[in-house]
Amino acid sequence: MTGFGSASTTADGVDLSLELRSVNSRHVKLNFRLPPGGDRWEETLRDRVSAQVSRGHVDITLKIGPRNAEEAGGAGAPVFRVDEVRARAFIEALRELRDRWGLAGEVDVGLLARCDRLLVEGEPDPEGSVSEEALVELSDAAVAQLVEMRVREGERLAADLMSRVEALRSGLAEVEALAPARLERERARLQRSIRELAQNIEVEPDRLAREIAFIADKWDISEELVRARAHLEAFVELVDSPSGEPVGKRLSFLGQELLREVNTIGSKANDATIARIVVEMKNELESLREQNENVE
Repeated sequence: MTGFGSASTTADGVDLSLELRSVNSRHVKLNFRLPPGGDRWEETLRDRVSAQVSRGHVDITLKIGPRNAEEAGGAGAPVFRVDEVRARAFIEALRELRDRWGLAGEVDVGLLARCDRLLVEGEPDPEGSVSEEALVELSDAAVAQLVEMRVREGERLAADLMSRVEALRSGLAEVEALAPARLERERARLQRSIRELAQNIEVEPDRLAREIAFIADKWDISEELVRARAHLEAFVELVDSPSGEPVGKRLSFLGQELLREVNTIGSKANDATIARIVVEMKNELESLREQNENVE
């Protein structure tokens, strides 16, 4: 199912923003786009998203930066650290020089500041200051927005699925109404054929009845009709289920079982009109299958 969710906040001295974009997929697949040093948040984000999303390809984009330009010392403000190894060597060299020549004074900050390349410019590391609690709160807000959008899409999908269920019900009803006429036509055909072959000699009614009974058993689709209707009822119950649990995979299974019954009806049809109706039902089932791919 498609959807979008985003959330942003300021916590622990940094700006946090999270975007979730989902598209249709039979299985759940999470794709992470994290800032440098943010790999340690992947597990937390994975847990929070997968707890609410069981189907779909979801792109997860996390951005972390300084709270604002003023608090960071200006836009793009540099961050410096002390090269402690160089500072220690500088202090020791000056003290050795003082002791050797009997010079007065101490090595202080002012003197250290004159040391070349003592301060090294580095990159800010906002990720290191972000707490897991802040990230969890951010992800839950984005996931809630994503789920809300997917629910709205689910309502539209449910309406489409129900329209196809009604079309299948109508098709089954037409097939059931047409089925008995096949045997009457076959009975008449057999009688004509037998009279032609036997030169108008009447055939025993019992024998003809046995032959018709055999054909009736061979062409009987009552069980398939009952099972197909049962699958449709189960399908509707899942679509209308108020539990909020994922039903997409169960709907796909019922769609497969419906196709099995419709195929069997088609193989037993022996009637051009029923065969046409079966083709139309199979088209509806194909559309149903494609929509089921989008249902969580």
